[in-house]
Amino acid sequence: MTAETDVVVIGAGASGLAAGTRLRQAGISFRILEAASAPGGRAATDTATLGVPFDLGCHWLHDARANPFTALAARLGFRVGATNPSPRRLHLGARFATPAEKAQADAQVDQVFAAVIAAGRAGRDVAAAEVAGPSGRFGPLARHWLELMSAAGPDSISCADFAFYHDTDDNWPVLDGYGALVLAAAGVLPVALDCPVSRIDRSGARLRIETAQGSLTCHKVIVTVSTAVIASGRLAFAPALPPDMAEAFAALPLGFAEKVALAFEEDVFGVPERTALDAIDLDHPARAGASALLKPGGAPAALVHVAGPEAQAIAADGEGALVAFALDVLGAAFGAGLKTKVKRSRVTRWADMPYIGGAYSCALPGRAGLRARLHEPLERRIFFAGEALGREAFSTCHGAHLSGLAAAEAVLAALKSTR
Repeated sequence: MTAETDVVVIGAGASGLAAGTRLRQAGISFRILEAASAPGGRAATDTATLGVPFDLGCHWLHDARANPFTALAARLGFRVGATNPSPRRLHLGARFATPAEKAQADAQVDQVFAAVIAAGRAGRDVAAAEVAGPSGRFGPLARHWLELMSAAGPDSISCADFAFYHDTDDNWPVLDGYGALVLAAAGVLPVALDCPVSRIDRSGARLRIETAQGSLTCHKVIVTVSTAVIASGRLAFAPALPPDMAEAFAALPLGFAEKVALAFEEDVFGVPERTALDAIDLDHPARAGASALLKPGGAPAALVHVAGPEAQAIAADGEGALVAFALDVLGAAFGAGLKTKVKRSRVTRWADMPYIGGAYSCALPGRAGLRARLHEPLERRIFFAGEALGREAFSTCHGAHLSGLAAAEAVLAALKSTR
């Protein structure tokens, strides 16, 4: 590849595709370069493993009433579940919780979250573990939900960052697949696949983008790759990034959150479609927790969500270890016999993907303010976007989408001012 273009977009995830749609609308010459063999990034829908669509990454329309993908789903004919799943069930290692225990557990989770948010809003950029209070009987469940929300352990979650996130109760699933929706909304764009970018050379009058398929030059670049890719040096800059910007990327690591998809020969659960299950072991509170969605799309299947350092330790033993853990969790609740009725399984490996490197960003304690640094372009030529730059919607697909649109608008304004 040897070419010239006005703008290069690095990454064809939700933010890169959003930037591309805006540049296409403006009639600007641009190219999107994607390291993977398919577009979408962490927005990816699988339709084969379970026989029904399920998302390997983002699944929920967070803040759904204000989420731009809600209107896009309606326009494109994607089904959305405008209600939450059936009431969540709680399994305590050996039995299901009583209604009173479930209420007590929910209250403790709410109490921990309220303490973390209150500390953050008071300007305390400290670890969530510092303000969560005594563990209490259902402390492991509160820890599990902090880890699901942030993909990090309570010691690595900034209260200020956690409090900055805008949350509502409007979290609706995209029943036909959020990843599929992201691709449909983008339409046909000039995306070069299997084209990882190794370096952005900013030493000359034009930016030089070095890729596995050759080099190209451009006036502006929108970088939408994950913070982990930049912090690790997989995407390098010459000259190097300013120290404060490099510090900001390092301060927003991607945590660990994965899914185990399990298809069974028959219905092994006997529960309504899309039943939600949380599982913790009160006898072994240090063990990883899990959350599962049972019978998605009515299929005899389960999606088991794990997150945080305890789950990451299990994953260190390989994909089979995560499958075994998921089956142990489900078997404890619905009978070990279900382990003999597994037809197919699939485990996400976001943390192991070299051009992604984790789940979603979470600011380290004491570093929450550094998110804002990434919203500033470098030399008015290099602009950044992605879920880490979704402002109060960070870590979400729609936050990534909005950041891509904002970066494209900034690029268009910069190009106009120089012409």
